[in-house]
Amino acid sequence: MNFLFFLSMFLPIISFNDAPEPWQISFQDPATPIMQGIIDLHHDIAFFLIVVSIFVLWMITRTLYHFNSKKNPIPEKIIHGTAIEIAWTVTPSLILVLIAIPSFALLYSLDEVVDPAVTVKAIGHQWYWSYEYSDYSQSDDQSIAFDSYMIPDDDLELGQLRLLEVDNRVVVPVNTHIRVIITAADVLHSWAIPSLGVKCDAVPGRLNQIPLFIKREGVFYGQCSELCGVNHAFMPIVVEAVSLENYISWVSNKLDEI
Repeated sequence: MNFLFFLSMFLPIISFNDAPEPWQISFQDPATPIMQGIIDLHHDIAFFLIVVSIFVLWMITRTLYHFNSKKNPIPEKIIHGTAIEIAWTVTPSLILVLIAIPSFALLYSLDEVVDPAVTVKAIGHQWYWSYEYSDYSQSDDQSIAFDSYMIPDDDLELGQLRLLEVDNRVVVPVNTHIRVIITAADVLHSWAIPSLGVKCDAVPGRLNQIPLFIKREGVFYGQCSELCGVNHAFMPIVVEAVSLENYISWVSNKLDEI
């Protein structure tokens, strides 16, 4: 009974969805190797954080207990301690090295684009996103391109998420190397999806790119993460990862609509 009560206390902070939940303080479920690496790095750093915090708390408590005025009326005249100074310099340096190695490996992997099979261009506007699939275009007039607007509250259907649903989702295949090219048409925006571990600024006149390799099917929600004006909070991002067969069918239907 006590275990069930303890579990129920922590269930609200555990997320099993690819969208934010009320009072959520944990990560969303990872869908890419990059996001899994971010979570693993966070846990590694949290381990050192807990160990160092406990050690410092223990040292402070022990010092207050053994070296108070009642136990030591005459203070100790300790001026210099070579051994302890070496220890408290070398130990943090080693900890920082242990943190830096996986951190740099993850940082470089964020910029590595591996021979993409699909390229999607995301363009930020005030206040919506537009997308282009240039891989399947034979001319400028025959490319897959569409705008993605947030669905207003009055038009939401049962089960849809407020402020997160869009009329046109970005559809991509799973287990495929994808390149997303990101830019903006007016002001700074940011294309960010927590479950995919991506957050890239959309800068007018500049093309930024990020790699994607989604390992499971699902619908992943994000939002613009750079203050871009009065409706900044009303330009969500929705990526739907489907099987390769369904993706080919979606592309065929889009080409037929042109």
